[in-house]
Amino acid sequence: MSFVHFQDREQAGWRLGERLKGLPLSSPLVLAIPRGGIDVGLPIARTLNADLDVVLVRKLRAPFQPELALGAVSESGEVYLNQHAAAFTEAGDSSLERERQFQLIELERRRRLFRAVRPQASLSGRSVIITDDGIATGSTMIAALHFARSRHPAELIVAVPVAPEDRLDDIRGLCDRVVCLIVPDDFWAVGQFYRHFAEVSDEHVVAVLRTCGSRDRRHAPERSSASTESLREPKRS
Repeated sequence: MSFVHFQDREQAGWRLGERLKGLPLSSPLVLAIPRGGIDVGLPIARTLNADLDVVLVRKLRAPFQPELALGAVSESGEVYLNQHAAAFTEAGDSSLERERQFQLIELERRRRLFRAVRPQASLSGRSVIITDDGIATGSTMIAALHFARSRHPAELIVAVPVAPEDRLDDIRGLCDRVVCLIVPDDFWAVGQFYRHFAEVSDEHVVAVLRTCGSRDRRHAPERSSASTESLREPKRS
């Protein structure tokens, strides 16, 4: 059977926006995890008539295994470590600290680039919706939630197109609501659920932040929405 559920990130964002519409939100703010989350976040923001911003976090990669996340770091320097990091920290391996410093340099580069067109939005007292194009290990989302919570929002909502159930279990305790369109039984990578999943550039993120404007009031086109809060993929025969 096919695992494709979304044509692209934009379509996933419209579907999430429809699912979130109707919630009693207070001065809503959508925070997209760049870069892939920006094209999900924009249609959500337009559907909800919300502000759009980015939350800057980066995965901490394992030495010689860049696809394995040891955790994540936010632009504030706060680090979240997962169970994979134990082998490195207990052995006193300095590679994790080197990776943290490397990612902080990259976060600062992105901060300068993105904040040149969009100053950081205030989160205090607002309904903050954090989104990405999907959740795999959950490390960057957890780091983003810790960062956002420290800014005193009225509520934190995680809205993602797809995530495995065990990762959602970790995230539910860190936010007030989770909206996930697909919770598949078989999960290998976020990209398997998209027909088009091209890499997103920094330039594209800048363009979205520059053109969408604060409190973008353009109306979303009519889109079909799913009928339940979590659609569980049928088991493979």
